[in-house]
Amino acid sequence: QVQLVESGGGLVQPGGSLRLSCAASGSIFSMYAMGWYRQAPGKQRELVARITSGGTTNYVETVKGRFTISRDNAKNTVYLEMNSLKPEDTAVYYCRLDQTVFTVHWGQGTQVTVSS
Repeated sequence: QVQLVESGGGLVQPGGSLRLSCAASGSIFSMYAMGWYRQAPGKQRELVARITSGGTTNYVETVKGRFTISRDNAKNTVYLEMNSLKPEDTAVYYCRLDQTVFTVHWGQGTQVTVSS
């Protein structure tokens, strides 16, 4: 059973920074792609950033140049470094492990609020 636990969310002023962490249980972490998603009130959940087992990354256009996804396989942890935060980045952020095309695992989410 894979468990994902996010941390690092909070309230930050526009222009500020946060680093989210997602710790995974189990020994399969390094084998699979990981992603960060977010869901704002009244909106659909969207992919923010994704990193493959080999370290290839991709980002949604709205966060390119501001967010960085990384992973530490020794710690079974994926990170999302968020800089130059904007009010429109406010959302619940979720991490996801893609075990197969049909089997994914989600964390419980962490709230990020960008407001002055």
